Amino acid sequence: MTTTDTAVSPTARQLVRRARGFVIAFALLIVAGLLIALFGAGESGTLHPRSATQTGSRAIAELLDDRGIDTTLVTTAREAAAAAGPDTTLLVARPEALTDGARATLAPAAADSGGRTVLLGPGQAALDAFAPGVTAEASVPVEEREPDCAAGPARRAGSVLLGGHRYDLTAAPALADATACYHAAALPTLATLPSGTDGGETVILGSPELLYNQHLDEHGNASLALQLLGDRTHLVWYLPTPDEAPDAGDEESLTGLLDPGWRWAALQLGIAAALAALWRARRLGPVLTEPLPVSARAAETTEGHARLYHQAGARDRAADALRAAARSRLAPLVGVPPDRTHAPEALPAAVAAHTDDTPQAVHALLFGPPPPDDTALVRLADDLDALERRVTPRTNGTGTPQTNRKGKDPRS
Repeated sequence: MTTTDTAVSPTARQLVRRARGFVIAFALLIVAGLLIALFGAGESGTLHPRSATQTGSRAIAELLDDRGIDTTLVTTAREAAAAAGPDTTLLVARPEALTDGARATLAPAAADSGGRTVLLGPGQAALDAFAPGVTAEASVPVEEREPDCAAGPARRAGSVLLGGHRYDLTAAPALADATACYHAAALPTLATLPSGTDGGETVILGSPELLYNQHLDEHGNASLALQLLGDRTHLVWYLPTPDEAPDAGDEESLTGLLDPGWRWAALQLGIAAALAALWRARRLGPVLTEPLPVSARAAETTEGHARLYHQAGARDRAADALRAAARSRLAPLVGVPPDRTHAPEALPAAVAAHTDDTPQAVHALLFGPPPPDDTALVRLADDLDALERRVTPRTNGTGTPQTNRKGKDPRS
């Protein structure tokens, strides 16, 4: 009966076939995450005037364009400072995402331009540069709030969606002409302050959410936004790039500077990876016992070793194994002690005394260099086998062992 070898371990092709579905799913997740991050950044980002996402500001930009307001998008403080003027409204979308150098460049230019500067959700660092004397207080939830003031824009807009930072104007006597509206816990979330000596003004909003596409049609948000941003002929929309981000000395964290699209993409990829790990996990079962040791026939072991030597091209190790085995079998036949079995000076002479070979020839056979190729290795195995046959005792017709002595024919 013919038997075939059965591999216990899976082959490389089987491993690839098993993991193919998981690899494809993981690749699709990565591509989906990158696409989400790509479409959630740049012009699709928060407060971008060309973004149609829920947190973009394309809707208010189109309303301003319908009213003849020229909108210019800039991404650096130098560009924003150069574009400021008496007939210009400068909108700083992210005042806290500015370095000290950017604030030092933009704030004096905005104050001396005679135009209007609108700050969306400024913190204390931005207030110190653009509205000295104003203090940012603890934030409040963004919700519908009433004007609580007699200012024209707030009165015409009515209730709007405001909150976020609150501002304390009482600490600066120079701000006596400021208007404060939409109060939360006795402090305003919208304030208009005189700026410079040329009739300019600074408007601070506690939260930018009334400019989002998703909230513009709620309450009086659109009315207030149009009055604040459309009072001048030109609108300069300043959206800082990562180059304008705070340096290492500021308090903004790395995740805070990332676009929300990238953060959401990373979160979704993390959740997907966790679900995939749970899906592919294997529950450990009980420990299986196996009777040991496992017996194998000597011929199978020898063939296995031979295949391994052949696959690795280890002719030197194969030759050493053949010679060591031959020396171990020849030593007791020629009377060499066990401790001298592998001694090059003892064994060849003793073997030569029992054969017609010279000690030099036996030494080259038992201790010579490794064969240069497979043919020489096979020839070495044959020569070692022939040498053992010449030395191994044979029995005559009476059953008495007969050794082939040097110079004698065992058949005589």
